[in-house]
Amino acid sequence: MASIFTKIIAGEIPSYKIAEDDRFFAFLDIRPMAKGHTLVIPKKEVDYIFDLDDELLAGLMAFAKKVAKALEQCVPCERIGVAVLGLEVPHVHIHLVPINAITDLQFGKPPVNMEQDEMAALAERVAEKL
Repeated sequence: MASIFTKIIAGEIPSYKIAEDDRFFAFLDIRPMAKGHTLVIPKKEVDYIFDLDDELLAGLMAFAKKVAKALEQCVPCERIGVAVLGLEVPHVHIHLVPINAITDLQFGKPPVNMEQDEMAALAERVAEKL
């Protein structure tokens, strides 16, 4: 059965897409820890990041780096925090989260409220930087 992320890639579920190429896809998290919280995923459906072959893992990180650099240009922050948990959805994903303090990267805190139009505008601004 396809993961929710595979359905997002296929366009079966709408997303706030930031970037896409033949192997990877990046989109805003709909329950963000901070404005600009982005998920970066391989299009190949693999559950665990360390089950990716070396080439795909390296490509995923390079793609995430490009997205992070674009995020930094659009969202005021000290850095882009990076996390890989891999428990919520059985499809590899990297969280890129704009942060100003170490406490900003806490997955247990309530999500930041963002309106749909604000999410769409932010996704468009970040995409333009790529």
